[in-house]
Amino acid sequence: MQTLNVIRLAQQLLLPKVVNATCIVDATAGNGKDTLFLAKNSPSHARLYAFDIQQSAIEVARKGLLEQQLDDKVQWILDSHANSRLYVKEHIDVAMFNLGYLPGNSHETMTKATSTIEAVSNIVEDLSIGGIISIVAYPGHPHGQEEHQAVRSYLMGLPQQCFTVVCMDMINHSHCPPVLYLIEKVKSTPSV
Repeated sequence: MQTLNVIRLAQQLLLPKVVNATCIVDATAGNGKDTLFLAKNSPSHARLYAFDIQQSAIEVARKGLLEQQLDDKVQWILDSHANSRLYVKEHIDVAMFNLGYLPGNSHETMTKATSTIEAVSNIVEDLSIGGIISIVAYPGHPHGQEEHQAVRSYLMGLPQQCFTVVCMDMINHSHCPPVLYLIEKVKSTPSV
């Protein structure tokens, strides 16, 4: 049995939505594990957009999908997830965020609270009814803690009539383990 971790948990919780999704966003492609999960489990007609600000990350992620013959399902976007609206012009059924830095790379390049909040806000507004977003935040270092708090504050302000927000953390782990947020849009809202 594999140890429970928030990334696998997010994938398992999103799976029922992914299998029927038509528009999917991996807001932080990174090493491509979430992108691969989304490509493998989504319908053949689904549109999958994978964002990253690092060309090297996109190359690594793309290689993994090429090996699985799934690369043609993905539109790779070398840009900030904050600019999702420049590329995604339809309602989003599923979106995944895995915040922080690319494992094995420099910690100098990482997601930032301001662009993450802008990206989450845009995707929340563009989410279809019944659509879902997962966000894995890493509060174990000062920058990650700042980003985690910004995400938490933003999500706490979403109107409960339109969104259900869940927060999951590992309460018996030391050293500030990752935190998983799930956001489901349950009703349309004019503006968030």
